[in-house]
Amino acid sequence: MNPCPSFPRVLAAGLALLWLALALQPAQAQGRSSRSGDYIAAVVNQELVTAGEVARRIEAARAEAARVGQRLPPDPELRQQVMDLLIDERVIITTARESGVRIEEPEIDRAVQNVAAQNQITPMVLRQRLAAEGIDYSRFRAQLRDQLMMERVREREVYRRIQVSDEDIDKLLAEQRRAAQGGAEINIAQILVPVPEGVTPDAEAQLRARAQAALKRVQGGEDFARVVLDVSSDANREQGGALGMRPAARLPDAFVAATAGVAVGQVAPELLRTGAGFHVLKVLDRREAGEPRITQTRARHVLLRPSQQLSAEVASRRLADYKRQIETGQANFEDIARQFSEDGSAAAGGDLGWSSPGTMVPEFEEAMNALPVGGLSAPVPSRFGVHLIQVLERRDVAIDPKALREQARNVLREQRFEQAFLDWTKEIRSRAYVEMREPPP
Repeated sequence: MNPCPSFPRVLAAGLALLWLALALQPAQAQGRSSRSGDYIAAVVNQELVTAGEVARRIEAARAEAARVGQRLPPDPELRQQVMDLLIDERVIITTARESGVRIEEPEIDRAVQNVAAQNQITPMVLRQRLAAEGIDYSRFRAQLRDQLMMERVREREVYRRIQVSDEDIDKLLAEQRRAAQGGAEINIAQILVPVPEGVTPDAEAQLRARAQAALKRVQGGEDFARVVLDVSSDANREQGGALGMRPAARLPDAFVAATAGVAVGQVAPELLRTGAGFHVLKVLDRREAGEPRITQTRARHVLLRPSQQLSAEVASRRLADYKRQIETGQANFEDIARQFSEDGSAAAGGDLGWSSPGTMVPEFEEAMNALPVGGLSAPVPSRFGVHLIQVLERRDVAIDPKALREQARNVLREQRFEQAFLDWTKEIRSRAYVEMREPPP
């Protein structure tokens, strides 16, 4: 099994972080809302929205706006926006429950660990902070469960609505190609036989014959770089005559025209005469205008899956100890993966092979991308468990046409997601029971 299949949009951690921010508001901030008295602000299906929740969300919004320098709308408008957001959340939660979405306890364990890791604290410290603020831990886990349910049904229902046609993909790819025009790159190697100014016709004929002989040698299969050393007067002769990969616009027009129909690895069939002399040209590499390329990563990992017998925190400690053993030379990665990893890659020493962007779940990919080649990560929690990751290699490759179209499809789906989500939310809210309550006298 691939331990990290694509998971298109994982926002549960972000929602959990928002809840953590609300739960851990400074005591004075929470005190302002509690002193004013709490009451039911709205009933949504069978769910309640309380005035205390509204006040805490407003406080969190103000704190975040101050942090990033953003202006908020006037208080009545801000309160209405927060109220609408909370109502929408309750509608989505009830929709998720009615549709049978289930969140298992190990998933909540991993969500707790993600919240703690992203706040740079341990799960134990997180629990202590919640207790210090009077937040019941089981209530916190229930909130995480709701957030995970919301995200799961949101992804399922919204993506189902988004339609991307082949014509849409063709249009996007054409736009991308137009935007990238003029960016073609080529690496040409040359054998140069210079022709001095004022040379006599007989002398020029002799120089042409020398260049023609060089062309015949390489056409006959002789190594181009060897002929360069024997014949060429080019400044790049020690590099086999290679000019290096550069945009076509930075090469002489005559070079570009002479090699236009020449395949990579082949030599132009005719000599080129320029003001500098006679040239034998070989195309070493070519990157067409707008050719999309991606960085692929080859990584390996050790995966531990939390269970009733192994908590996520204990799994992280074990992986941290494995990392220490590898770094100090007491053990090697392959042996640890084969012995302890709970993944199908264990038999291959944890090797996951080459992966393209978007192949792994975001939390795994983010940690992997931050590592240098040979680097070891700290324990990384994901929806599959806890990972110890090592990057083995990286390479830059062109995207094949099928993958390019799939990438374009994903871009269009993401562009259309927000509007589709708004439409879906409006639809399910129109079917929901929403009762607004006035504050008590």
